[in-house]
Amino acid sequence: MDQKLLAILACPLCKGPLKFDRQAAELLCYADALAFPVRDGIPVMLENEARALTLEERENR
Repeated sequence: MDQKLLAILACPLCKGPLKFDRQAAELLCYADALAFPVRDGIPVMLENEARALTLEERENR
């Protein structure tokens, strides 16, 4: 993911920073414990498309 794009993207819920997980192709919001998918290089920033982070994922920032 382009670093410039990542720098301007924010969580749609809390407006906090996101971390890109390249391996899973997801944008992670640790504040809301959500992972937003990136499909075909396009971030899907919809709450109903996000999955909840596991406790292990939350601890292994």
